[in-house]
Amino acid sequence: MLLYDSIGPNPQVVRMAAAEKGLTLQRETIDIRAGHNRSGDYIKKVPAGGTPALLLDDGRVISEITVIVDYLEELHPTPAIIGTTPEERAETRKWVRIIDLGYCEPMANGFRATEGRPMFEPRFPVVSVGAGQELKAIAAKKLQWLDGLMAGDFVCGSRFTLADILLFCFVEFGAQVGQPLPGGLTWLPAWRARVAARPSASA
Repeated sequence: MLLYDSIGPNPQVVRMAAAEKGLTLQRETIDIRAGHNRSGDYIKKVPAGGTPALLLDDGRVISEITVIVDYLEELHPTPAIIGTTPEERAETRKWVRIIDLGYCEPMANGFRATEGRPMFEPRFPVVSVGAGQELKAIAAKKLQWLDGLMAGDFVCGSRFTLADILLFCFVEFGAQVGQPLPGGLTWLPAWRARVAARPSASA
């Protein structure tokens, strides 16, 4: 297998998930700043142009971060980062969807419309700068909501899962692009420190 890698939070999710499982994936870096994900052989393999993508030994390509991690979990179920029972897997996937749609999407689209606008506007439609600021505010509100709801060490209580990996990678990216954690939070800062201390956080 070959992982098409790049900068950004999406590839970091897959790298971190693989590291948690003790997997070493062969990697090829795609220069998204130069637009190499939008041209040549890559766009033929991955029509949406996103990174990362996973090239399988039989030539098929899997894209989308949660799908790639699901695939790795099926190949290597231990240690589990989605779950070992139907109930655990459902809980993890519930939180992954909530975090992805409620936080990651508005945060990323807010970035694309503001600080990231010079890079993204020439390539695909982005919302206005004003709408981008509103998306950032929506993302911050979702973090505040999560902070008031969470109680355990991790999103799924005592289990470290893909939900934590997804949230961590995007929180870290947000901190680098003008969207730090809102003030007044209690659970999220301590959670962030716990996740950052894991060896996989540097993957």
